Amino acid sequence: MALDGGHRRLTDVPAAPAGLHDAQNRKPPKKQENQMQIRNNRSVALAAAGIMLALPLAACSNDETATADAGSGSASSAPESSSAAPSEDAMTASEPFGAGCAAVPEDGAGSFDGMAADPVATAASNNPALSTLVTAVGEADLVDTLNSAENITVFAPSNDAFAAMDQKTLKKAMGDPSGLLATVLTYHVVPETLAPEDLAGTHKTLQGGEVSVEGSGEDFTVDGSSAVVCGNVQTANATVYIVDQVLMPKM
Repeated sequence: MALDGGHRRLTDVPAAPAGLHDAQNRKPPKKQENQMQIRNNRSVALAAAGIMLALPLAACSNDETATADAGSGSASSAPESSSAAPSEDAMTASEPFGAGCAAVPEDGAGSFDGMAADPVATAASNNPALSTLVTAVGEADLVDTLNSAENITVFAPSNDAFAAMDQKTLKKAMGDPSGLLATVLTYHVVPETLAPEDLAGTHKTLQGGEVSVEGSGEDFTVDGSSAVVCGNVQTANATVYIVDQVLMPKM
């Protein structure tokens, strides 16, 4: 500062420090700071939303893969279940056998299908090849006994078997229904199920004695001389083997 002619004249004013001007130029306005902060917050929010969206998509992808794997596993196991189907040989083995089966009606209540629906005494009454046996069972009052029994085996003499036996013995038995006749008839009943593969051997009867069966496959004889002419006939409660001779217990 200098004086000129008695007057004070300002000839040199110190300039403001350069650092101060630079600092003022670099500092953004308050409004600009707020806008920058909002942009930063939005960026963070968008990034977080992207992460949250990716998580369920990844989970869905994993679930679909697991479902596909499970489906392929089920499909691969399906053929195994088909192997459990019964073989044709097994189904054939469960059918009636023997030349005498030709005398059984092909349809109706006396057929194999019809007999399978009824208990044994009722089933036999519908089969014309067993009419003499049915009469004898009625005389001996054994209808209810046979029909109410469970899982039994019956050796059923055919009409020809009764015709071939000593007629004096038959007449005597029919004259004593609750005695001799009942004894003879219950000797033809085994209180257990005997499939063809179990038939050979000795079996205790309802009468108390034992019947002896020999043979195999589709060829069996009972007590040494009575042949099975139609075997493995099913009723609702019994397996029936039709025989060509009346069995006589030891007295």
